Amino acid sequence: MSSSVQLFRDQKYHELKRQCIQQRQLFEDPEFPASDESLFYQSAPPRKVEWKRPKDLCEDPHLFVNGISSHDLHQGILGNCWFVAACSCLALRESLWQQVIPDFNEQEWDPKNPEEYAGIFRFRFWCFGEWTEVVVDDLLPTMDGKLIYCHSNVKNEFWSALLEKAYAKLAGSYEALDGGSAADAIVDFTGAVAESIDLVQGKYGEIISEQMKLFEDLLKVHKRGGLISCSITASSGRTNEVETEMGLVVGHAYSVTAIRKLRLGERLIFSFKAEKLFMIRLRNPWGKREWNGAWSDNSEEWKKVSKSESKSLGLTLENDGEFWMTFEDWCKNFTDVDICRIVNTSYFSIHKTWEKKMMHGAWAKDSEPLLNRSGGCFDNNETFLQNPQYIFDVKKTEDKVLVSLQQEDRRKYKKEGKGDSFPIGFEIFKVEDNRSYRLHKLTVQERVATSLYINTRTVFLKRILKKGRYILIPTTYHPGIVTKFILRLFTDVPSKLRELKADKPKMTCWSLLCGYPRRVTQIKIHSAEDSQKYTNRTYNQYPYVLIKCENQSMRSPVQHDTSNAIFDTQVIFYRKNIDSPIIVQVWNSNVLCDQFLGQAVLAASPSDPREEQTLQLRGRGSREAVEVPGHITVKVFSSDDLVEL
Repeated sequence: MSSSVQLFRDQKYHELKRQCIQQRQLFEDPEFPASDESLFYQSAPPRKVEWKRPKDLCEDPHLFVNGISSHDLHQGILGNCWFVAACSCLALRESLWQQVIPDFNEQEWDPKNPEEYAGIFRFRFWCFGEWTEVVVDDLLPTMDGKLIYCHSNVKNEFWSALLEKAYAKLAGSYEALDGGSAADAIVDFTGAVAESIDLVQGKYGEIISEQMKLFEDLLKVHKRGGLISCSITASSGRTNEVETEMGLVVGHAYSVTAIRKLRLGERLIFSFKAEKLFMIRLRNPWGKREWNGAWSDNSEEWKKVSKSESKSLGLTLENDGEFWMTFEDWCKNFTDVDICRIVNTSYFSIHKTWEKKMMHGAWAKDSEPLLNRSGGCFDNNETFLQNPQYIFDVKKTEDKVLVSLQQEDRRKYKKEGKGDSFPIGFEIFKVEDNRSYRLHKLTVQERVATSLYINTRTVFLKRILKKGRYILIPTTYHPGIVTKFILRLFTDVPSKLRELKADKPKMTCWSLLCGYPRRVTQIKIHSAEDSQKYTNRTYNQYPYVLIKCENQSMRSPVQHDTSNAIFDTQVIFYRKNIDSPIIVQVWNSNVLCDQFLGQAVLAASPSDPREEQTLQLRGRGSREAVEVPGHITVKVFSSDDLVEL
């Protein structure tokens, strides 16, 4: 077994199996016993449940019959259509389900060697950033000799029932799986990055351009091995498990099993008055009850398409709970879609690969503000910056950044009445290019991205960010919440994501010799204007600013061919010698030798104005040096309290 796989409850599959074979007895799991406590914590089934092994339910049990398929699964009496939909998605991807069901051939029943069978199985789930192996026995809940929960449409196939048992063990009981999110289950099966989209709020049913963008995105995700599910949220006029007039079930998770962009032949273009069809195929976990609108199994549209044409289009019809819809109809009829991206981090791939960083963190309460790490969302002005803070760099001119924030799975607390996810989210700020200590006050920093704040297990954001340094602040919506989280960041080039823990420079024995900072100064250089921009220059202007403080200097990016440059460069300095000024110089970048254009000398004391100010550029020397053409616009904040800024 790989050392990277954790063992749930420290149960070792091979050891347990060997013991059972030696003792000639079938495994009975003491950690998840065949009793009522494993079934439910609140609502008992209407009649007594009997726990039976597969050999008691059929003559020739198997893990798989004719391989694995999204049609193998049927939901039982448990309200876990979301889990079944996730399994249907999983069954479509061989590389993914083989991670969840490791060494499946070795786990299969062997009729030639019945003495090698020990009634023990193992499954793996991606739990909070780590692959975790869960061991179960094969005692399954039944009534009247039939499985009452998830089961296959083939009587002697048991992979789905055993997988569900392992997942229930992880959650604490079968009842803990009553109600949930297909996206959460898919993440647990794959380690994917989940994104939830509200189709109504995004007006995907109305705005065709948004609809097409979403189609292309889903098509790309599907082609790259991602998994997608969708549902219809119950509104005020609807209740769950009720069928709409179009045959769709409210409050019910469907798995997306195919997405197609179809070019139609001449005869079909004439019939449908379109060159392309944008189609999506779904599966109802019940294995029945299908869409009855356009392109449903018995609709008029199919009658216009010959069998050979429909075969060449890759469209097939069977009465099995699986059905096709146009993408437009899908956007109009469904309210929510969960997209689970398998983000490619392999260096050996021909497709785009991402640089991934993952951090484990926690929101924790403390009465001391500098130690508190549960400050609530941005609206909590006094405490927001007390949350955990993570810093990262965007190295390219622009980079697409994917952020996934996932809170601890709370299903295991359902028995205590605390199983609901907390509303969580995060904020991203562009900060000083040289910041390396925690942010204590928002002054010059730019708020560049805000996620949704929602009570789902995972919150996702996709954003293009410009070159620079950023702080990401994960938060619970309300202050004072205590729970763990994992943060995943994907960028094109390495981001050096790390947590900021220190509030100010550390006092060391060297501080006694070399001095310790007495003042902190933040500077934002907004712009530089050259008053000679209308005169005839002999050189192109590629200005940049150089900010000098004691023995440190920070340089802005070069602005191209402009005499009125917008920099928006931010820096922060911890100053030992408060009498030494800060010098901001404007230079012109040349191939052979850069040209000095002028500078401003700043005392940067706490009493200086904190509003934006425009300063005259001067030549080299003191603050009274000769004026040169041009101005610079800056904002300066200074404090003798090192944890104010």
